[in-house]
Amino acid sequence: MPRMQDSSLKVKPGTAEEELEQHRKELTAYCYRMLGSPFEAEDAVQETLVRAWRGLDRFEGRAALRSWLYRIATNVCLDMLSGRERRARPMDLGPAREPVESNLNALPEVTWIEPIPDNSLAPESDPAEVAVAHETIRLAFVAALQHLPPRQRAVLILCEVLRWKAAEVAELLETSVASVNSALQRARATLEATDVGADPTPELDDADRELLGRYVKAFEAYDIDALTSLIREDATQSMPPFDLWLSGRDDIFEWWLGPGIGCRGSRVIPTVAANGSPAFGQYKPSESGSGYEPWALQVLELSSGRIAELTFFLDTERVFPLFGLPLRLDA
Repeated sequence: MPRMQDSSLKVKPGTAEEELEQHRKELTAYCYRMLGSPFEAEDAVQETLVRAWRGLDRFEGRAALRSWLYRIATNVCLDMLSGRERRARPMDLGPAREPVESNLNALPEVTWIEPIPDNSLAPESDPAEVAVAHETIRLAFVAALQHLPPRQRAVLILCEVLRWKAAEVAELLETSVASVNSALQRARATLEATDVGADPTPELDDADRELLGRYVKAFEAYDIDALTSLIREDATQSMPPFDLWLSGRDDIFEWWLGPGIGCRGSRVIPTVAANGSPAFGQYKPSESGSGYEPWALQVLELSSGRIAELTFFLDTERVFPLFGLPLRLDA
């Protein structure tokens, strides 16, 4: 992926804030990959821009503004990650289990990878760059990054995702090129062991969009026969903040027809893509008998013309506003 052109450090009076703000989205993408949370990424970027604003008068132009901002953002992220357990997906914490309610265990929110809307990230004009950008914010890829020690994580993102040269990363991290190359080699080995690549995936085509339309119709009708033709036999489902995850279409349907039967009659509303994947707001019928209450942000991964993975993010109070979804639907 070609690197964006560096901005001049010589910020004209009256335009400093605009110069800093134009980097917000790409910094958000970087901090999200580092931290695994859109909310923490937003905090990190805000702190980065505040520190940059305060330090502009000491900025002498020996480096590019963009590089300087990434140095600040990296330090902010490393501080936030210090002494903290890594974020994860349910699949990272143990094997799949039987689809029974007794297997539901809620773990603290800070444990989980959280979704980010695609429109909060830096726009790209080249379709190939869009594909790479989307692939490197996929939930599985971001979760794999969290296995890396923070400095290795920064090195891999800067070198492999943003395509910085080792010498540039060494300067940013105030270390040697040899140290950067060594960290990159170790990070690559760790990432390979997680069996998650970052190869570009194609944009949704007409067949994919037709598949998603059929899925929405079938889910709202709770038509298991129709859903059977749309979901892969080896599909997986997870439901953060619960650590239970399901492996295989049969177990998924057993859950939907058992403990998850309350989802029957739901409405499913398309929203902006999450982590490069199609996303929908799911609303269950209200217990009051009037209207629909938010239940989950569904993020779907497609493979070979079928749905391969379903992630149901249940913290709707935090996630729905991020995706522009209302917190209630009228009947």
